[in-house]
Amino acid sequence: MHMLDILARDARTASFEFFPPVKDSGWDLLFTAIRELEPLAPSFVSVTYGAGGGTRQRTNDLVLRLKRETSLDPVPHLTCVGHSRAEIQAILERYAAEGVSNILALRGDPPKDGSIPKAGDFPHAADLVRFIREFNARGVHPDPRGFGIGVAGFPEGHPETPNTLRLMDHLKAKVDAGADWICTQLFFDNRSFHDWRERCDLAGIRVPVIAGIMPVLSVANLHRMADLAACTHIPAKLMRALQRCGDDAQAVERVGIHWATEQCLELLDRGTRGIHFYTLNRGDATQQIFRNLGLKSTASLR
Repeated sequence: MHMLDILARDARTASFEFFPPVKDSGWDLLFTAIRELEPLAPSFVSVTYGAGGGTRQRTNDLVLRLKRETSLDPVPHLTCVGHSRAEIQAILERYAAEGVSNILALRGDPPKDGSIPKAGDFPHAADLVRFIREFNARGVHPDPRGFGIGVAGFPEGHPETPNTLRLMDHLKAKVDAGADWICTQLFFDNRSFHDWRERCDLAGIRVPVIAGIMPVLSVANLHRMADLAACTHIPAKLMRALQRCGDDAQAVERVGIHWATEQCLELLDRGTRGIHFYTLNRGDATQQIFRNLGLKSTASLR
């Protein structure tokens, strides 16, 4: 379903993110989590795309399996760093032929091995958004509107753009290029999100904003999140609660789920348009948050 139709149908959206398994042996474990979460009827699910296109084929494989074997509506990530126009054109043509309705358009990160990616044709995510709009205009997609296009937002900043005014200019450029919605990087402090959301309004950004939430499930998980989202602020209150857990892994998980639940409650109370759960390919934590929120499925938010 096109994102404009999803947003018209759902007054509030709840969606999930999955990532392709690194090894073939990981497929069964991933689909166990997917089957656990499918009854929650998410508005859509996103599928990540590795740095430098490192999981391109696995991303495509997962998107296809979701379309063919589940009731879920997949939204593949597409990063442009190091990619040529011809490569992106081929990916878009394949997704259009497969009936994929939406793309989350990202600049992406360089390869994890520290190597410098080859020169690409898309310096910025706004260039990719513009290219997808041009693709849509050619009428290749079975939906006359073409792909719905999402982009990333960074409520607590981006390490490559410490100037927050310039960072907002970058977001505005992506929206002006044709983005239909924004999905944010994870955050743990709702005050940061609400302040950033007000600054979006001041900048004239009017498309729906979906808030990204990731529960802390282990101390190691927290450190990985801090590495992945280098500007993410971890509140002292959360740190104290985690420290009180000591070496009790189950207590850490309970604290993380409780914190994420409180975030979601406040976001919903403040009228946030949607919540995107970074599931870490696990079903249990997201299920527990839904139960804590009193939700049997996303249908309760529609």
